[in-house]
Amino acid sequence: MAELHYQHQNQRPFFSYQNDPHQQSRSTQVVKAATAVTAVAALILAGTVVALTVVTPLFVIFSPVLVPAVMAVALLSLGFLASGGFGVAAITVLAWIYRYITGKHPLDTARHKLVKKAREIKDYGQQQITGEQAS
Repeated sequence: MAELHYQHQNQRPFFSYQNDPHQQSRSTQVVKAATAVTAVAALILAGTVVALTVVTPLFVIFSPVLVPAVMAVALLSLGFLASGGFGVAAITVLAWIYRYITGKHPLDTARHKLVKKAREIKDYGQQQITGEQAS
């Protein structure tokens, strides 16, 4: 058990863990956990080295097939992504043109909202100024 000693100057307790079995078991647990983590890391490293040793000759043998296949898959993926992006851009432009032709000018709407908000802020500021002057 922990021994509780009192200092005569401060009358504050301090704890001595010299005979505490739980403190020793915590340090033992930390050492065990560190050992386990190190062992797992060593196993992962060994597995990686073995896997690379086995797979490297396969990569060398099949590289005339794998390299063009990877390039083709990459180009196809980029093509699909680009066509999707161009499609979204086209739909956005067509929607904007439709709204513009039907009279719902998107830029005018944004300008009107901005002007309205500016007027509200101006009116609020004038009310605050006139309210302070009247007081």
